[in-house]
Amino acid sequence: MSFIIKTESEIKKMRKSGKLTAEVLEMIEKYLQPNISTEEINQICHDYIVYEKKAISACLGYHGFPKSICISINDVVCHGIPNKGQMLKEGDIVNIDVSIIKNNYHGDASKMFCIGKTSILSKRLCAVAQESLYRSLKLIKPGIKLYKIGEIIQNYVEGNNFSVVKEYCGHGIGRNFHEEPHVLHYKNKENNIILKKGMIFTVEPMINAGNAQVRCMKDGWTIKTKDRSLSAQYEHTILVTEYGCDILTWQKNETISEKLINNN
Repeated sequence: MSFIIKTESEIKKMRKSGKLTAEVLEMIEKYLQPNISTEEINQICHDYIVYEKKAISACLGYHGFPKSICISINDVVCHGIPNKGQMLKEGDIVNIDVSIIKNNYHGDASKMFCIGKTSILSKRLCAVAQESLYRSLKLIKPGIKLYKIGEIIQNYVEGNNFSVVKEYCGHGIGRNFHEEPHVLHYKNKENNIILKKGMIFTVEPMINAGNAQVRCMKDGWTIKTKDRSLSAQYEHTILVTEYGCDILTWQKNETISEKLINNN
């Protein structure tokens, strides 16, 4: 496995793609209310990406995926397919995963949204998922081994009595949607690539309220928790800098800085 170190001009394009990805997630929030269909949410995001931002959805047609974004509700872990018959309901937790291409370079991010009044468990699961991502990002800098990202996520999540999905992981990203290497969200010392300035990859932990096992639905895409427990995920595209990392998909309501300086 090897990372592609990005050039300055590539980094500039990736910053643009990341910003556009973040803007889609910022834009869609006001529409997320009970009784909107996931198909309508998909259409709003598609039109915004294509007509407002003059970009391309990376999801649409990727290995045959039929929609422009992924929408994963409650016990859906990832890759939920928007459809006309699926409506958001009061109390749902929803992950929206957006990947775009601008000037041939990709951005990729996802976040959780609470629909109306949600349960204490739902709120806590989302908070732990986000905090596990934030803790891992604060660790990143040149010289650390890649497995440390997964180690800090797993320790924090399991310390809160939740579980980490192991079948899906973060990935290098650039001209290609998925590049090497795999960024695992659990500790695996074989994942010992040393981080270097100019690497760009996603970190995207998927956290289950019950056990970590998942199952794939008949559509070949939708992944659900095997025990039907709730699942939550947050994802950012990040750039390793000389001082730590920059969050290329940072959004305005984040409780973490866009530029992280790691002096450890």
